[in-house]
Amino acid sequence: MNATDQSRTPSRGRSTPAPAGGLSRQKSAMWQRLFRRFDGRSATLQAQIRDMLTNAILDGVIGPEHALPSSRALASALGVSRVTVTLALQHLCDAGLLAARARSGYYVNPDRPAASLGPPAPVDGGDAPPPQWHARLVLAPSAQRNIFKPPDWQSLPYPFIYGQFDATLFPVAAWRECAQESLHVGAIRGWAPDHIDRDHEPLIDQIQQRLLPARGIWAKRDEILVTAGAQQATFMLATLLVDADTAVGIEDPGYPDARNNFALRSRRIVPLPVDADGLVVDAALARCRYVYVTPSHQCPTTVTMPLTRRQQLLEAAQVHDVVLVEDDHESELNHAGRPTAALKSLDSAGRVIYLGSLSKTLAHGLRLGYVVAPAALIAELRALRRLIMRHPPTNNEHTAARFIAHGHHESYMRRLNAAYRERARTLRESLQRHAPTLRCTEAHGGSALWVAAGSRVDTRVLAERARERGIVIEPGDVFFASEKPPRHYMRLGYSSIPVDRIDAGVRELARLL
Repeated sequence: MNATDQSRTPSRGRSTPAPAGGLSRQKSAMWQRLFRRFDGRSATLQAQIRDMLTNAILDGVIGPEHALPSSRALASALGVSRVTVTLALQHLCDAGLLAARARSGYYVNPDRPAASLGPPAPVDGGDAPPPQWHARLVLAPSAQRNIFKPPDWQSLPYPFIYGQFDATLFPVAAWRECAQESLHVGAIRGWAPDHIDRDHEPLIDQIQQRLLPARGIWAKRDEILVTAGAQQATFMLATLLVDADTAVGIEDPGYPDARNNFALRSRRIVPLPVDADGLVVDAALARCRYVYVTPSHQCPTTVTMPLTRRQQLLEAAQVHDVVLVEDDHESELNHAGRPTAALKSLDSAGRVIYLGSLSKTLAHGLRLGYVVAPAALIAELRALRRLIMRHPPTNNEHTAARFIAHGHHESYMRRLNAAYRERARTLRESLQRHAPTLRCTEAHGGSALWVAAGSRVDTRVLAERARERGIVIEPGDVFFASEKPPRHYMRLGYSSIPVDRIDAGVRELARLL
């Protein structure tokens, strides 16, 4: 293997080298331990060595004027080629962290950039007290009730968690191909400049010509705005349209993040009941100026609003002068036939603001969504977005646009539906077999089941005990608007758990019940 090949070889599986010539056994072991801390974090060994040395310098493991081992000794200690080490050392010299001295070697640069010099010395403030931040806050978002997802869920064997990425299903090769296309010179010239308040035109093309028509929606270009996910869209709509006295209707149970966004602006949040057909159209609707609704797969029950209910909702909105905010939640994830037409596609009076998302189906960390609304509202949303972030990262937009244009997105949706259909069936059968007292809401799509336990079961307590056994479930009380919500509901997601672990996970959960 030549030196170039070695610099690109993954570090996993290397045997531990013998102590390096010129380094004591203790020093050699130190560098090996430092190196292992960065194992797998970087794409190449060269980058891994750079990261190791940079952190060793910033953490004070090797101080100013400290001499590094020779490239030969360091390469021997780490079990990599000398060329790989030399290139890494040269890179750090170029960055100003190291200094090369003729016939002497590499030293930590005493004049390295200020960012690497550690925290500043504390300043004596005398008797003046520090700012009292709680007294200065005009909002306290941290006090709101939010969905909790344990950060270590990927390491647990039974993650019945909702809305998380499954690497085993993601089309890595197709996404990599599109990402590489975004690195061509012509592509970089298109997405790299500051777009100020404009969107990346190729992504608007794909949204307008491919994604929206699939939902029965035809929109002009000035009626579409790209956002950092549907969550940002909801925040901006609340900022523009809602004040303290604006009545906003939210499904109950419903999506906590949407409820919290509107609650930051308004003290008049109106809980609206949900049944087996989704949002109930009743007298409470007439009290609202805006209503947030998830008709494709209601959050969290996952039920789909039928066509007749959608028409009733639109008629009521017209009669009572209500504007509907449609979050087209997981509309592509349909396990039983074609998806129902979007509420927006039935709207002839301009009363529906449509929120779409690539994050919920493609990759949750992508944070790309879009709003479809009348041009006058989009213009104001665009101006507000400019104040917040100008526009989402256009390199991500370019990659996503190519992904859709090449047909990968449509193919991926078919694959997801097949996988989720199998997982949903397995989960239902396992619950029936091991926990027959649990009641699942009937649904034909999405990526989770809404489950009711016995009235004496507290799913918050259950979730804590389940996590001790490697099971992640989501307690359902956070979805209810009441300050004293029912505690016997839970959401069991199946987007992130392999199908062959579902039955064992349900069996363990049943033992706790």
